[in-house]
Amino acid sequence: MAMPFPSTEARFDNVPKFDDLDRLSIGEIADMPPALLLALQDEAVAETARVKCLRDRFEAALAQRYGAATEAARSAQGKTSGTVRIEDAGVVVIADLPKKVTWDQDRLAAMTTRIREAGDDPTQYLEIAYRVPERRFGAWPDAMREGFAAARSETTGKPVFRLETRDR
Repeated sequence: MAMPFPSTEARFDNVPKFDDLDRLSIGEIADMPPALLLALQDEAVAETARVKCLRDRFEAALAQRYGAATEAARSAQGKTSGTVRIEDAGVVVIADLPKKVTWDQDRLAAMTTRIREAGDDPTQYLEIAYRVPERRFGAWPDAMREGFAAARSETTGKPVFRLETRDR
């Protein structure tokens, strides 16, 4: 009888580390024993956290070095957000400060009503989107869910696998 995971009992003389994965085929990695896959997953999580910490530290240093100069350049251009460019010893520093806009949903709903009551079409001014939180949909009575079922579609995302030992 063929085993679904044929090499789970294999032993490696040279146990691969996370940094070795780029030299192995996907099949070679998939054939590793579960305990080794678990160890590599733990190493991947630790490495991701380490790189994120280093990236955050580096970004903080850039902000410290260039923050005042880029803010001055932005102000000189009459901007409160957006992209500016400055130069530092022949290196162009591009600093983007994204604009984040939020809208008061209750006020927009009231404006939609006023526009409609004035005889105009609110969709000429607003994008109107309807959403039903999945948790609420699941809590509705069957008759209510049936009425909305034709308007609902469901897809799946990318599968995620996490390995743990039994005692976790």
